[in-house]
Amino acid sequence: MRRDVFQAIADPTRREIIRLVAHKKMNLNSVAENFAISRPAISKHIKILTECGLISIRQEGRERFCSAELNNLHEIFEWVEQYRQFWESRIDNLEKYLDQLQKEPKINKHGKRK
Repeated sequence: MRRDVFQAIADPTRREIIRLVAHKKMNLNSVAENFAISRPAISKHIKILTECGLISIRQEGRERFCSAELNNLHEIFEWVEQYRQFWESRIDNLEKYLDQLQKEPKINKHGKRK
């Protein structure tokens, strides 16, 4: 089954695993020690992250180490970027509208301009 990065980041445990290994490579036991869930559950999360290309596993002697592959998050960035542009446009329009309102003459409760 082909998974995508959106499935990977949908789970908070997987997001936390990415955060942990983004700063330094960690062996599987070190990763698992950060969670109150079973080692097999962590292994399943790591498998999904590996299938999505967000983590790579490298064997070093008897240990297996996880490293983040953060370049593969570009797909999420590109998807979010389209909405950032949309909201920036909306906020720019709101700012123009508010500026226009401030420039209009004020009217007091008697209907006269201030």
